[in-house]
Amino acid sequence: MRAGTERLAALGRAELTLLVRNRTALVVALLLPVAMVASMRSSLGRVDLGAAGMTLDGALLSGAIGMVLLLVVYLNLTSAFVARREELVLKRLRTGEVSDAEILAGTALPAAALALAQSVLVVVAGAVFLDAGGPRRPELLVAGVLLGIVLMTVLAAATAALTRTTESAQITTMPLFLVCALGSGLFVPVDLLPDRIAWVCERLPMTGVMELVRAGLLGGADGAEAARAALRALIWIACSLVAVRRWFRWEPRR
Repeated sequence: MRAGTERLAALGRAELTLLVRNRTALVVALLLPVAMVASMRSSLGRVDLGAAGMTLDGALLSGAIGMVLLLVVYLNLTSAFVARREELVLKRLRTGEVSDAEILAGTALPAAALALAQSVLVVVAGAVFLDAGGPRRPELLVAGVLLGIVLMTVLAAATAALTRTTESAQITTMPLFLVCALGSGLFVPVDLLPDRIAWVCERLPMTGVMELVRAGLLGGADGAEAARAALRALIWIACSLVAVRRWFRWEPRR
């Protein structure tokens, strides 16, 4: 157990060093979520959020956390997995004592830690600058963020299996990014959409995560609703893990 923890820590430190050196990845991780949330403010002002029991500030806070999960974890990790594969780093690591799960988890550690830190900053900023107050259900917020990090990690690994180069990662990540950003209720709750569209959106990968995040920030969800949201997220995690085990590549395509 201790040896596994030490291996994970070593992999995490190495990946953090590479992340710090990659200025593009740092800009995406640190600045892009803020820029995208700011750009949504005027658009959300025209949406009747009160029908879903939300305020503009509440929508911005939940959307900010959703953007952190998508940009910091999913987009960055897809590129990281592809880059390490093409550089033969993953292949070399597999020749040692490190397990496959430890390799993927170690690569994901810096992005996961950064996403957690940014989520905390979002909550603190909301309480200080937006008068949003603290989270109404902290346990649901923590569960939503953690499930979101795990889900985005395994989805990144699954997307990396379809991605040939780090440059093409910008293309292969776009479909899932756009679908989740527009349909999973990051800023506008799924409840405000027409019934047929809402039915589809409820089954998208991030919808369950966002329902937990929103309930944690703003309250209003009972135990059954929270359980259903968590179950949907867990189902997507399980399906993504199956895809990773079956199709993830550990060395470049020839």
